Amino acid sequence: MKTRAILSDVPPGSVINARLPGAYFNDCYTIFVPGATNTRTALSYFLTALADTPPWVNSLMALRNKMVRFAGLKDLGGLGELDLSKPASAYAPGDRVGIFTLISNTPNEALLGDHDKHLDVVLSIYKHPPGQGGIQSVSVTTVVHIHNFLGRMYMLPVTPLHRLIAPAVLTHVIIDGEKVTP
Repeated sequence: MKTRAILSDVPPGSVINARLPGAYFNDCYTIFVPGATNTRTALSYFLTALADTPPWVNSLMALRNKMVRFAGLKDLGGLGELDLSKPASAYAPGDRVGIFTLISNTPNEALLGDHDKHLDVVLSIYKHPPGQGGIQSVSVTTVVHIHNFLGRMYMLPVTPLHRLIAPAVLTHVIIDGEKVTP
């Protein structure tokens, strides 16, 4: 049985809480990672998920990039476009991680984001302290602040798609029983 990401509350200890006031959109998904060791970082989990991005998500990103070009927005590339040979420990704030820029990085939380003229998006990948029985869980919180009418229009189709994409990608933090550690 495959572990699934579930809609959850934003972790109270997450630094992304400071970005919630005034947000146009936010959500959080959490996944329990059976057999995980506490040695993996939050960014490591995210890199694992991006490296195994479902093909349908990359197809949607390609369609998004073609469509937004007409509105003068930037082509973000594919969600899983990253250097698979680069370990999580080699990333520093300002580096690109897939379609996002790394804002901050600690072992238990990484903030990544993207700024455009129509909106700002920030993601938190938060590694919870191990729960009962040492069970590890990881949450991804998304916060979006819009700047104008184009941002509102952009979010109309993105919001329902995000609710499909975020848990589908997060489910991929688990590969081969935690044998892969980017």
